[in-house]
Amino acid sequence: MQEKPSPWIMKFAPLIKNKGRVLDLACGKGRHAIWLAQQGYQVDAIDHDSMATSSMNDIENINVVIRDLETSELPKFGHAYDGIVVSRYLHRPLLTLLADILNPDGILIYETFMKGNEHCGKPSNPDFLLLPDELRNTYAPLLTVIDFEQGEEREPSPAVIQRICAKKIT
Repeated sequence: MQEKPSPWIMKFAPLIKNKGRVLDLACGKGRHAIWLAQQGYQVDAIDHDSMATSSMNDIENINVVIRDLETSELPKFGHAYDGIVVSRYLHRPLLTLLADILNPDGILIYETFMKGNEHCGKPSNPDFLLLPDELRNTYAPLLTVIDFEQGEEREPSPAVIQRICAKKIT
């Protein structure tokens, strides 16, 4: 059974241009890509794992791209996006690139684990845990922050999470 989309992503996705082009970065099995495509968005679902993404190959409005995002060279994207969604993934060299590939009025919706999550389980490696306020500090100079939150949560399982929704202003 497909995991439900994140409430954070569902809350802010309506801010993305209607039927716009959305990037689901490190999409995994596609819980967000599938939901976004069902909402009418044109989704580029990018992940390195072709097995995980295989269930999306024939879904309308989804373009699956198999790509290793963590090579020494930053990935090149063929166009800009009206929305970018990232959930449970962190590769710091990509953070500012995401702001660059947003269209004017584009929406970034990002959530992942932060410092403190090592007490809850995986991930526990500091390379994959945001520092306190890291998303806000990274994106506030580049985008207009719509909402930001961080801290411990209990549902659906214990974790320490940081989230941001931000808009690229022209």
